[in-house]
Amino acid sequence: MYVVISHFEVANDKADLVREAFRNRPHLVEKAAGFVRMDVVSPLDNPAAFDLITCWQSKDSFETWHRSHAYRDAHQGIPGGLKLVAGSTSIRAYEHITS
Repeated sequence: MYVVISHFEVANDKADLVREAFRNRPHLVEKAAGFVRMDVVSPLDNPAAFDLITCWQSKDSFETWHRSHAYRDAHQGIPGGLKLVAGSTSIRAYEHITS
């Protein structure tokens, strides 16, 4: 399994709106070929930070989703005026070893 963790931190007072946007998202990724699961977490000691963890059957399935129109459509619910902490964004890929 191929795991991708996207990290970002909200700079302005919109973290609660980001939480709501994730809760009310259109669930388009679930229709992507090769998608396995997604979790969104936020550390208790920094509630403005978020990690989006997606699991895929393969690197190719993730890359196909990431380049798709559906990927762009899935991000339309991002709260207006959202600002991120400079340098806080990252995307890292992982090999899933075991659960």
